[in-house]
Parts: sequence; structure tokens; C-alpha cells
Amino acid sequence: MKKTILMAGIAVLALAGCQKNGGGEAGGASRDQIRAVGSSTVYPFTTAVAEQFARKNPTFKAPIVESTGTGAGMKLFCAGVGAQFPDIENASRRIKKSEVEDCAKHGVTQIVELQIGIDGIAMAESKAGEPMKLTPQDIYKALAAEPYGKPQTAKTWKDVNPALPATAIKVLGPPPTSGTRDAFAELILDKGCNADPAMVALKKSDSDKHKGICTKVREDGAYVESGENDNLIVQKLVASPDAVGIFGYSFLEENADKLRGIAVNGVVPTYETIASYEYPGARPLYIYVKGAHLNAIPGLKQFVAEYASAWNPDGYLKRRGLIAAPDDVRAKNLDIANKLTPFDPAQAE
Repeated sequence: MKKTILMAGIAVLALAGCQKNGGGEAGGASRDQIRAVGSSTVYPFTTAVAEQFARKNPTFKAPIVESTGTGAGMKLFCAGVGAQFPDIENASRRIKKSEVEDCAKHGVTQIVELQIGIDGIAMAESKAGEPMKLTPQDIYKALAAEPYGKPQTAKTWKDVNPALPATAIKVLGPPPTSGTRDAFAELILDKGCNADPAMVALKKSDSDKHKGICTKVREDGAYVESGENDNLIVQKLVASPDAVGIFGYSFLEENADKLRGIAVNGVVPTYETIASYEYPGARPLYIYVKGAHLNAIPGLKQFVAEYASAWNPDGYLKRRGLIAAPDDVRAKNLDIANKLTPFDPAQAE
């Protein structure tokens, strides 16, 4: 622990020193603009905040925002403290215990967690196709590599449920590095799997085996990994009327003229159903800020303040598709943003 704290202290001093002394772009070089990485779902929201921040604060350089996926972004964020490492991680799921531990190994011990709002993992289809209504069980049976521990044989949606159309199963979704994929596994696949009492019992007796059976996705072409670019999934859905897509609700809202949300358990993804968590795919969204960079990177504190001003129900992020968190959640996170209170690692799962 002492060694970790010492490493973090040295890195902070080096970062602060570089800010004063200048230097090149590599290694321990200085950096005078904010850098954010992570979730493709959170990317448009952080980009919108970056645009407003740049307009309101012309003395600071415009932030750099990269869409890397939550998992890949966490690796970059946790890799160390210093000018060569990102200041902010956009995340479409909460930070994992293993990621907190990885951060700590590299001296990243002061992290500010902010829930910026709520999103829904939307199941969507082209308006040109036949409308579908699904349940978590339908989705699990269609996409699991080994549904309930048995070989995957379903070729069409009708094979999964006689009430569904006899169209080939083709689902366009995020890769394993995506937080959307993690949340989809937890909120949809796991629930569909646990509809079988035997799977509930397996979770108690062998959690690792249960996770494999319940969340591993088939790799025979029925599920198509479409990268971290959700706009690409939208384009493919428009071109393939029988396909189903998985992405953040904001992308469905932006393309409501071409796509429609698929009802899951009879609930269509809308602002209201996601805000109330009635829609099964509702999930919180986060940003993580590196505490050691707050005094070293110009404008980082002001950027956090700008974010906190934008996530209200009447804020400009709503126009981008962000669903405001309940009043008590917003109040709690506004207090964290104002005080820049570090995240308690014990809260990670």
C-alpha cells in the first residue's frame, strides 16, 4: 500500500511539474487539454458537454473525447497517473472490482464516480420489417451459445417461440469490450437464463459455470459483433429489415424515423419507461474522473461542473437522448461533483 501511494505521489508531482515546465508530447510530457475515453454510449453526452465547455471557457483547449468501449477505456484509464493517461473514463456500467484493483496497482487510487443519468439497452428493428415482441427468455434462447446448457439449434425466431416470425435470427450488437454488452448480459440474458429453476440452482452451486451458460453468446453468425460504433448498427438495421440491433436508447431516439424499439416483456423502450426502470434494459451511466489530475489538467474541475449542470431534466443532454436520473440520485451526484468526493472502492462488485 505504501509503495502504491508513493508511486501515485511521484506521478502527481511529475504531472504537476510537467504542467509548469512544458515539454513534448510523449512519455511524461505536459498536456493542457482534457482527455476522455470509454463507452460509445456515453460518448455523445461527453462530446456535447465538451462542446459547451469549449464555448463557455475559451481560455481552455477543447477536450479530446475518444470512443473506445467501456472495457478498453477502463484499461487506459487505470494504466497510470500522468499526462500520458486519460483524465476521464466514460462508462455504460459501473466500474468492476477487478478494474479498481488494476487501477490501484498503477497508482490510480483517487477516483471520482458520477452517475450522469440513465440509459436503456434498446432492442430495435427497421420500420420496414415485421414488428416483434420479445421476452428475456426469447432473447436468451436465440443468442446463448448453450441455452440452458444444451446445444444451440435455433435458426429462426420461430424456433425459439412459435409465436414469433419464421425469420432468420440475426442480431447486430456490441463486442465483449463494450459496457453495453456487459449490461445486456446482466439485464437481459441472465434474466432469461434464470427463468429456468435449474439455472437458479446452478448459480448457487457453481457460479462460474452458471455465468458461462447464461451469458456466453453464440458465435455461429447469428450474433454479429458490430464494433463500438452504434451508428454502424443503425445503418445495418436500415439495410436489413429482418435484423435486430442492440444499442443505447439515444441512438434509437435519434433514428426514430427509420427504427422502432422492440417491446421486451410488453414494455417498449421510451424516455418514461427507462426513467422509471419499467423497461427491463434500463441501466445507469457513469463517468469516472482521476482525482490526481484535478489540479494538474487545466479545466478539469470546470468540466466536471459543466457536466453536473447538464444532466437535469431540462438540461441540454436530454436533447441528446440522456434520461435524467431521479431527483435524489441527481442531488447525491451533484454533491459529489461539487466536493469531488472520491469513490469508495468497497462499493465495486
